[in-house]
Amino acid sequence: MTEATDSRHLAPSAPRAALTRADGTPIRVLVVDDEASLTDLLSMALRYEGWEIKAAGDGHSALAAAREFKPDVVVLDIMLPDIDGLTVLQRMRQNGQDVPVLFLTAKDSVDDRITGLTAGGDDYVTKPFSLEEVVARLRGLIRRSTLLGVREDDPQLIVGDLVLDEDSYEVHRGGVPVELTATEFELLRYLMRNPRRVLSKAQILDRVWSYDFGGKSSVVEIYISYLRKKIDTLGEPMIRTVRGVGYMIKAPE
Repeated sequence: MTEATDSRHLAPSAPRAALTRADGTPIRVLVVDDEASLTDLLSMALRYEGWEIKAAGDGHSALAAAREFKPDVVVLDIMLPDIDGLTVLQRMRQNGQDVPVLFLTAKDSVDDRITGLTAGGDDYVTKPFSLEEVVARLRGLIRRSTLLGVREDDPQLIVGDLVLDEDSYEVHRGGVPVELTATEFELLRYLMRNPRRVLSKAQILDRVWSYDFGGKSSVVEIYISYLRKKIDTLGEPMIRTVRGVGYMIKAPE
C-alpha cells in the first residue's frame, strides 16, 4: 500500500451520477506519477467513475501520452524522474493542450501550492491524500471545463465593453480578444454573472474551486490579480476590491 494515499478510501463509497463528455463518451484522464502502486490505485478509482484512463511514469512519457491520448484532464505529479511536472505542463501548454491539470506532490507549503498554480495548474493535492478527495476535485475541474457542454439561452455575458461567450469560451474587451486559463475564465464568469454584487473570498472559493482551498484565500487574490492584468489594462478598471468584504465587477461610470 503506498504511503501517498489514505487506505481507507480506495474507491468511492457509493455510486455517483456519471460525468461524461458532451457527446456521451467517457472522460479521458491522464495520470502521471513515477510510483506504479499509486498510479494503479488512482486508475482503479477513476475507472470506477466510468472514465478512460492512461498512465505515465515520467515526464517524457507523459508528453507523448498527452499527444496521443488527448486527455480531458490530467493528474500530474510535480516530482518526476526526468523532467518535473511544471516543465511537463509548460510544454503541454506550448503544444496547445489547455486541459485542466490537478497537481500531485509531497510538498505542502503555501509557496509550493502557489508555484503550481502560477505555472498554469488548476488545482493541487498534497500527499498523503485520499482517493475520494482526488476524485472529488477532478469532478469539480471537469464541471468547470468546457467538457460538459452546458448551453445557456443567451451564451453572452456583457458588462460594459467586456463580453464573455459561454459557448465559445471567448472573452473580448472593447473588441480585443483576452486569453484566459480555464480557472481565470470561471472566475470572470462568476463575477460577470453577478455584476455590481460584492462576492466574498469564501463564496468565490466555493464556486470557482468547489472547495475551501486549504483555508488559503490568497489563491483568490492571486487570480484576481491575473484578471486585472488581462482585463483592467485594456481600459478603465472594472474589477473592484471592497476592503474586508470581497470583490465585484462593474462597468466604468
